[in-house]
Amino acid sequence: MTLSPYTYVTVSIRPDQPSRVSVAFCSAELRARAWLGESGKPCFDLDASDASVTVSTSGRVTDDDLTIAREIFNAAARYLADCERLHSSQSGKATADEAA
Repeated sequence: MTLSPYTYVTVSIRPDQPSRVSVAFCSAELRARAWLGESGKPCFDLDASDASVTVSTSGRVTDDDLTIAREIFNAAARYLADCERLHSSQSGKATADEAA
């Protein structure tokens, strides 16, 4: 069963606590790109037709910025591995179902 693509944006505002914005993209229509902004700052963007998230440095690239970039890279690699594993499993199951 395939669901229609969707995006959730949630904003939580509570007294005496920091506000929090959460964006969940559940879509194969998502685009990811990286570029250098006009000032030379590295930027990373996840974009769907109805929402986008951009990650960038706040100025000079720091050790913390490198840590965040590595975390994004590692999380994306894990996401890719999980998608490939599930796709392979689902494709194998579909082929077996068709043969039956």
